[in-house]
Amino acid sequence: MLDNTLTTREEIRDLGLRTEEMVLNMGPQHPSTHGVLRLELVLEGEIIRKVIPHIGYLHRCFEKHAENESYTQVIPYTDRLDYLASINNNHGYALGIERLMGIEVPERVEFIRVIMAELQRIASHLVAIGTYGMDIGAFTPFLYCFRDREHILDVFEKTCGARLLYNYIWIGGVSHDVYPDFVKDVADIVKILRPTIKELNDLLNYNKIFIDRTANIGILPADVAINFGCTGPMLRGSGVDFDLRRDDPYSIYDRFEWEVQVGKGEMGTVGDCWDRHMVRVWEMEESCKIIEQALESFPEGDVQSAIPRRVRPPKGEIYVRVENPRGELGYYIISDGTGTPFRVKGRAPGFSNLSVINEISKGYMVADVVAILGSIDIVLGEIDR
Repeated sequence: MLDNTLTTREEIRDLGLRTEEMVLNMGPQHPSTHGVLRLELVLEGEIIRKVIPHIGYLHRCFEKHAENESYTQVIPYTDRLDYLASINNNHGYALGIERLMGIEVPERVEFIRVIMAELQRIASHLVAIGTYGMDIGAFTPFLYCFRDREHILDVFEKTCGARLLYNYIWIGGVSHDVYPDFVKDVADIVKILRPTIKELNDLLNYNKIFIDRTANIGILPADVAINFGCTGPMLRGSGVDFDLRRDDPYSIYDRFEWEVQVGKGEMGTVGDCWDRHMVRVWEMEESCKIIEQALESFPEGDVQSAIPRRVRPPKGEIYVRVENPRGELGYYIISDGTGTPFRVKGRAPGFSNLSVINEISKGYMVADVVAILGSIDIVLGEIDR
């Protein structure tokens, strides 16, 4: 029995008695969960006490598939991990096999890969920014973002015939050379994007309502981000100056001049939802810089001259990582000398990024969960790989 002198809510809570808590399920079919994710919210009134993410509704069985297909047949399965960054997924896997086999790809292939990967990064960020505006209640920015994303998808379609899942970057090369007007079309996209970034700043990013909903919300300290293995805009939004394209360079990224963007706490505290959102906006401008430099020195060459007739890496293992729109995508590949991988393990950035949601949601309100989750920018295809 309770001592009659214990009358305050705090004293009752000290005894471990949860008298006014409620468990609320958000999802898995919920418009703000950005996919089939269930969040178990433990609430006290409207205050968040705990957030438990439940995944597993979108199992892709990627790693098991990879053990039963040839090395080249695995590439379409990488498309379906982070389906908003399919080309980036292809890139990391192809790099791993090429390093195992000692393949050196032609210059033209490297330039095409970087241009396409940065276009894919911009297309992914446009989805993240547009849908995040909708999460907060702004519909028009979503239309602007998807309008410009269509231009990028048009280039992808003209190049390889697909608009979402491309199977484009192959081991040793790419599936198709670029079409004759590729350089002009990509340069035009860059010219279109810069005014759009300004429009987004005026309409959404520096809008008072948007700032009130995102600044000082979901604050992720740098040490917590590092301890949870967060990468990409989640990590850089917390002020950590780290990007694989610069700090562990691959392909030809070390040839280009650009800057890593980090959260600065401009509207609130470093590492809040606004910082994570704005890192993606700023990264689009940096991707435009990389693309422009690549177009200026775009070489000629045969894009399939280094593609091996038979892919059979020697026995060994390798870990390769690339900077995806959501962070570090890693592939741990073990070869037993046959034409089929012995093991392929995917390190999905979204998995680590989502795992920190409980830490950055405690003490906020139910409405803030929508802003916090949206700022993580998850894709369940890679989380449930």
